[in-house]
Amino acid sequence: MGLVDAWGGNAFGWVAAHLIEAFYNIGFALLNPGLWLAWVPHINGPMEADAKAALARFIYYGASVEFFFAVLVIFLMVTIAGMIRNSFMWGCVRALEGFANGVGRVAAWAGLLMVLQQIVIIFLQGVFAVSDISLGFGVTFERPVSWWSDELKLYNAIVITMCATYTFVQGGHVRVDLVYSAISYRAKRVVDMFGSLFFMVPASIVIWLYGWFFMWRHLVLPNASASDTLDRLVTRSQAFQWNIETISTSANGFDAYFLFKILLLIFTFMVMVQAVAFFFRSFLEWKEGEASEGKYLDKDKLGDETADLVAKIH
Repeated sequence: MGLVDAWGGNAFGWVAAHLIEAFYNIGFALLNPGLWLAWVPHINGPMEADAKAALARFIYYGASVEFFFAVLVIFLMVTIAGMIRNSFMWGCVRALEGFANGVGRVAAWAGLLMVLQQIVIIFLQGVFAVSDISLGFGVTFERPVSWWSDELKLYNAIVITMCATYTFVQGGHVRVDLVYSAISYRAKRVVDMFGSLFFMVPASIVIWLYGWFFMWRHLVLPNASASDTLDRLVTRSQAFQWNIETISTSANGFDAYFLFKILLLIFTFMVMVQAVAFFFRSFLEWKEGEASEGKYLDKDKLGDETADLVAKIH
């Protein structure tokens, strides 16, 4: 549209131009998915020139100013609609918290899988002294014992990254409280709103910006840089080839460390989404008063009075 070039002489004009252009960018991206998603069918395979250019656009816009303002516009529109109609905002809270709970409850099973796999490894090594473990029905997946042992790190990473927001919703994170407990109910909600917007969101944005290019540096060659312009990256994309990281930190160890980079972005995305949900909940509880505290909050029942009391205090 060119508004940024025309209005970008001062901070206000720059922000206003990006906000206006965000509506156009969202519509253009939705109506032309092939321009940035044509590479998806060719993951880890040969790509034509159009697919390479689409991949370059995807990498560039994934951590761009344009993407930031597109997300900001969506957030502002949803927030304004929710302030006008509180039932809509409560629906967003329930959906976002439900998403965090759902992902967390499924990912938590990785902890059990980690324990069971470790027991199997110890048993097979100690009793049968096997060097390889095979798994599969029809198609066999066979790796050295050291590979399966090293893979346990992935289960641990899944629990940490994908259960973090679930734990937040459940009130399971440790709180260091110096002032919070001594202030009024509405003041607590203001603190919560401030914390979600000025601590959770900025932290997740910074992690996303670093994590995005960190991930792609281990998936594609030549490496994309945060300083690349779109035109330069599209031009360089003609030399793109998949270089998915399959190295191991030890001999015969786990060789899919690119999954950890993907989990970092999943974690960041979920923290950002939960920050929005927490801001919405805090605003609604501030507006509606103490009667709405914990409204629609889906907390697990632990079945132990002491444990339930501790969770309630948190």
